[in-house]
Amino acid sequence: MLKGKTAIITGGSRGIGRAISCELASLGANIAVIYAGNTKEAEAVCSQCRQQYGVEAKAYRCDVSDFSAVKETVADIKSDFGTAHILINNAGITRDGLVARMKEEDFDAVLDTNLKGAFHMIRHCTGLFLRNREGCIINITSVVGLMGNAGQCNYAASKAGLIGLTKSVAKELAPKGIRCNGIAPGFIDTDMTENQADNPLLDRIPLGRMGKPEDVAQAAAYLAAASYVTGEILRVDGGIAI
Repeated sequence: MLKGKTAIITGGSRGIGRAISCELASLGANIAVIYAGNTKEAEAVCSQCRQQYGVEAKAYRCDVSDFSAVKETVADIKSDFGTAHILINNAGITRDGLVARMKEEDFDAVLDTNLKGAFHMIRHCTGLFLRNREGCIINITSVVGLMGNAGQCNYAASKAGLIGLTKSVAKELAPKGIRCNGIAPGFIDTDMTENQADNPLLDRIPLGRMGKPEDVAQAAAYLAAASYVTGEILRVDGGIAI
């Protein structure tokens, strides 16, 4: 379904990003994994994509909060793959804390990675998409961006900002054949949620369980191929935000 396409996945070395990388590779897409720190995990994802699915895959270490570094990385991807057709903005961090005690640097760090990082990637990939006269951008936001969450004002603000960014980019780039959608996961069983076992919100999930990274990956695969869907925020949350 995606044979001949190249997909860039930020935060692609583990959790949701890894699942998306493998899902898109299983559909024939070549994979560019952008990661922040763990080279071993990033290379393992690429090795799995190459060996199991027979696609090209390469890892790139990059701090997405750095505008210039992203520009250089996208140029490297263009050199290695020729172009790109799909961008998944999945890189994200948390620095949780009550608003009355939150340090400015903790607020800034989360916004810089989660929101500005997505802007940096979109900004530097758009030129490739315009030349191709097609493109698909998928921003991984969160139901926290829709609902809010105590102790996560920085994370919720970054994810709510991603929703606004998604809709604005969708309107701006649609005439050029470029689609932009978002996925809002709920509680997904990853490293980021390993300390959430006692969160009372878990009892409010109508489907009665946490999600899996593969649940989000399936949604990403759908949006990557859904040629008449743009500006949409697809919840993958077990119904918690109904």
